[in-house]
Amino acid sequence: MAGSRLPRQLFLQGVAAVFLFAFASLYTQIPGLYGTEGILPARRTLRPQGKGPWQQLWETPTLLWEAPRLGLDTAQGLELLTLLGTLLALGALLLRQLRHLLVYLLLWAAYLSACQVGQVFLYFQWDSLLLETGFLAVLVAPLRQPSHHKQPPQGGMAGASPHEVLPFWLVRWLLFRLMFASGVVKLTSRCPTWWGLTALTYHYETQCLPTPAAWFAHHLPVWLHRLSVVATFLIEIAVPPLFFAPARRLRLAAFYSQVLLQVLIIITGNYNFFNLLTLVLTTSLLDDRHLAAEAGNNRRKKTPASWPKALLALPALLLELAVCGLLAFGTVHYFGLEVDWEQRTIHSRTTFTFHQFSQWLKMVTLPTMWLGGASLAWELLAALWRWTQVQGSLRKLWTAVQLSIFGTATVAMFLVSLVPYSYMEPSTHGRLWTGAHRLFGAVEHLQLANSYGLFRRMTGLGGRPEVVLEGSYDKQHWTEIEFMYKPGNVSRPPPLVAPHQPRLDWQMWFAALGPHTHSPWFTSLVLCLLQGNEPVIRLIQSDGARYPFHQQPPTYVRAQRYKYWFSQPGEQGQWWRRQWVEEFFPPVSLGDPTLDTLLRQFGLQDKSPRRARSSSNALAQALQWVRKQLSPLEAPTLLWGLILAVGAIRVLQALLGPRSSRASPPPGEEKHRPAPKKDPGAATDQAAPAPNSSNSGSQTARRKK
Repeated sequence: MAGSRLPRQLFLQGVAAVFLFAFASLYTQIPGLYGTEGILPARRTLRPQGKGPWQQLWETPTLLWEAPRLGLDTAQGLELLTLLGTLLALGALLLRQLRHLLVYLLLWAAYLSACQVGQVFLYFQWDSLLLETGFLAVLVAPLRQPSHHKQPPQGGMAGASPHEVLPFWLVRWLLFRLMFASGVVKLTSRCPTWWGLTALTYHYETQCLPTPAAWFAHHLPVWLHRLSVVATFLIEIAVPPLFFAPARRLRLAAFYSQVLLQVLIIITGNYNFFNLLTLVLTTSLLDDRHLAAEAGNNRRKKTPASWPKALLALPALLLELAVCGLLAFGTVHYFGLEVDWEQRTIHSRTTFTFHQFSQWLKMVTLPTMWLGGASLAWELLAALWRWTQVQGSLRKLWTAVQLSIFGTATVAMFLVSLVPYSYMEPSTHGRLWTGAHRLFGAVEHLQLANSYGLFRRMTGLGGRPEVVLEGSYDKQHWTEIEFMYKPGNVSRPPPLVAPHQPRLDWQMWFAALGPHTHSPWFTSLVLCLLQGNEPVIRLIQSDGARYPFHQQPPTYVRAQRYKYWFSQPGEQGQWWRRQWVEEFFPPVSLGDPTLDTLLRQFGLQDKSPRRARSSSNALAQALQWVRKQLSPLEAPTLLWGLILAVGAIRVLQALLGPRSSRASPPPGEEKHRPAPKKDPGAATDQAAPAPNSSNSGSQTARRKK
């Protein structure tokens, strides 16, 4: 982890960007999801039960308990939180001074507060991943930003405090848990498509919100789909242990393999901020040297390597060749890869059984924990060694305090994470140290560590199930209610939505996988459509004129289940084909006994009188004004506008920055510059990468003097 100053800054910027997208996307949907006329009003989730304020806050950790003190209801408090979170994340993304521990603590607390009242619409793995990553950013972020004009302190690693790299190691461990578990669960689920290497022949058309590129990917040759599944297993199961490899080139190879996988997923699927967040985690595999962080390294002459380094180069090269050869041999052997030169294809098949894989998993799960523990122990020892190099009694005492606090926090977070990581192998979970279980149980509700397992099973093998809502005034003529993002109209191309996540469209995909009784919120959605609640209608169509019942709510609403398939090449004007399957939700109207029974059964009847939203105080009026100004914009437009604004501001910052950081020395000055006098920090200054160009310029100015 040595030389990770620039990767840490990239990580903090990336986390701020993801928080920006998450908060802004959620803000646009609050009235329809959680408002007083929303599908699942947030005010029902926070009801005092006579407990003390601190106990209440600990059991349900959300800042929204304080909304009534501001004269706001829960939904308005949620709007305020998401707005402040958006602004704070935008500031941290643009200004280095705001990449501070307290800023990331506020971002994490705000998103945790939203998840406490988010109910089913915030029960996604990427929401949990963002909370865990956000808390790690709290530990990674510095207490104070170093001054550009201040000399790096003597001793240590490039002027960094000894403890700084320890929390950043947890980011690498989180990336390992995410990828390794996601690969393992595909096989432990016994899904026949993953075992038969046919998952990607279904994935592109059955995923929640495909992109236009998914249509083209779906029609690639079957042999290439099968080979892509093999590559997925290789990247998610075999490559992650290389995150902790001692050879730097192996870690960089692992980095680029993860980036390739995430970029391909981004191109073919609208997975909001999830893949961007995973890319942020991969920064933990980088170092300053790879990112060319060292100023002037293009002008500096390469010095010959010392004999110890030259002696170690050969074993490192042999290790890299051995690992690459082992990966290649294992892939060919366990997936039966054979090249058919006549047909120009590659045949593949799984050559191991579920029992063999289960035995292998039982054998390697505990060693992967020991691998993580050994890597962490090495980082602790390296940090302790760097502490011994610190000079000055007061500074040594202060760095010892910091090292103790952050070292303890890093070890504690590692132990907590072992519990959810061990869920993928039950026998290992049972043998885990009881202290880790107790520690995890104490903080589980804070979501500091979570279990992951993406794309466990492939759905829609006989066609993607899709729920289509219909409305009518006379129960004879039915009109389809088309959503903005999910498939509906067969002639409409799949949209580009990311990094926005339309959470209602996502839940409609899950609802189609089973009966409507498995998705109680769907009954509330039907009720809102019958009542003509505008905030809910805006979740379906932001342009009211495109909603077929914008003049008068429908008298009856029902839902049908269809099966959708991508159209075949050559079918002009069509992206989808569909076939009716069955009735998903019966026709109902307001006051219908069937509807009332379902609402009562699911506890969705609001027995308390509906209170009007507070608008008497200035804060509530300000929130209403902001909502009115932003309501004409569609959510993807708003998010892409933020992205363009950030890009424009960064360009202006680069153009209007101090000239001293961009000025290059006159020709010949470097040649005739006198050698600087040797001082105790000279070796450190030369060996350490300069954090930025302005610091390099200030050092040049001092040498001229």
